Amino acid sequence: MKISCQLRRWPTVAAALLASLFLLASARAQVIEYEANGLKYQTATRKGLTVIVTQLPNHVAGFGLIQVSVSNGSQVYWTVKPEDFTYVRQEQSLAGLPASQVVDMLLDRASHADVVKLVGSYEGALYGIPHMRSTNGYEQRRQNAMAYGMSTRLKAAATASAIALGQTRLAPGQSTDGAVFIPLTHDVKTLGGGHLVVRCDGEVFEFNPE
Repeated sequence: MKISCQLRRWPTVAAALLASLFLLASARAQVIEYEANGLKYQTATRKGLTVIVTQLPNHVAGFGLIQVSVSNGSQVYWTVKPEDFTYVRQEQSLAGLPASQVVDMLLDRASHADVVKLVGSYEGALYGIPHMRSTNGYEQRRQNAMAYGMSTRLKAAATASAIALGQTRLAPGQSTDGAVFIPLTHDVKTLGGGHLVVRCDGEVFEFNPE
């Protein structure tokens, strides 16, 4: 009799287990990977917000760089900020720096070579994304920030202000792009062996390891 009751209960238990697994899977945004111009991109969408990331090959002035493009296909506003991007490797978590802090640090220590590497790496990654046209992105910021006759350090700061992802409130249909500057440490001298986690207005995007 007990065996019969357990057999009757099994479909219910199995259904509950499958439902739990489905909810767990749907709680995480599915990550899609593709390659373009020698770079690997990862993209994920949660509730209409699409985030595309790729790691830039060059390090600049003690920073690892993650190129980010964000598009709001939902009907609500989203706030995107670099501090919400965290590079996790083993037990270490390195958060992106605010754009203003990046500009100050590059103004203090960047060189002409840093400027060249920064622009080359970022534009190469940005233009590798098919059909990506930001409404509030690098091209608009670059036109506003760059000026002729600047000193090397001022030009580095201006370049950083155009490239660095700043805090942005995206209305429905809007998009933006920028680089997240991850400060490297003595223990983490390069971005490798870890993965990126993004927390945006309560939603979590967890990307695959490189």
